Amino acid sequence: MTPWVLRLIVANIVVYFLEQTGMGVANYLAFVPNDVVLQPWTLVTYMFVHANVTHILFNMLALYFFGPRVEERLGSRRFITLYLLSGVSGAVLSMMFARNAPIVGASGAVFGVMLAFARFWPTAEIYIMGILPLQARVAVLLMAAAALWSGVQGSRGGVADFAHLGGFGGGWLYLIWLDRRAGIKKFRSKTVAPVGKDVLANYKSINTGSIHAVNRDEVNRILDKINASGLASLTAQEKLFLSNFVPPDDRIPPPT
Repeated sequence: MTPWVLRLIVANIVVYFLEQTGMGVANYLAFVPNDVVLQPWTLVTYMFVHANVTHILFNMLALYFFGPRVEERLGSRRFITLYLLSGVSGAVLSMMFARNAPIVGASGAVFGVMLAFARFWPTAEIYIMGILPLQARVAVLLMAAAALWSGVQGSRGGVADFAHLGGFGGGWLYLIWLDRRAGIKKFRSKTVAPVGKDVLANYKSINTGSIHAVNRDEVNRILDKINASGLASLTAQEKLFLSNFVPPDDRIPPPT
């Protein structure tokens, strides 16, 4: 088990046992949208409170199965950031669409982790309820659709559907940000050598479908900028970045 997955599971179990002492722990840690100004810490602490043993069991099992691979892929610092941002996003979306509904549980944060797993291993097979095999990406799409439908219908049964959707949304935005940041950072330097106009003359021959997802969004953004404003509108960093994706055979050789 990876470091942060272990810490999170232990923290959730400890808080759950504290809830059973009768000291009213949940009253101080649960997220109540209408009271967020008075209790802002609950945007985070609600993730460690659970309604019953089944609630914590399913959340911790999901974290145990999906969390370690995601933490190994992202690194511990980025993993815990993903987890907490997903949970906070769940609280924020609940506050926007279900202001009168208090929420507890790690579901929003765990859903962000599950989304990351599906993004990195989309065709990995998982079993819903231990029976139905589905690809990870299909399972996440079905869960998101079910949460949206249930939330629109009124979220019966005490399920925090908007927290789940917020977890998916927050996790997705964070992963997109990481991809874009990594793509830009890879080719950025303090001193950027000028890129000749001829090098980019055949930019239309770039096959964006063959570019790794880490860089694809940034390449598409630059190409859109060229289409809108021309090559002259690019910064030196953008020209250098894009030059790495012009097919070598199509580049015009430099003058001798």
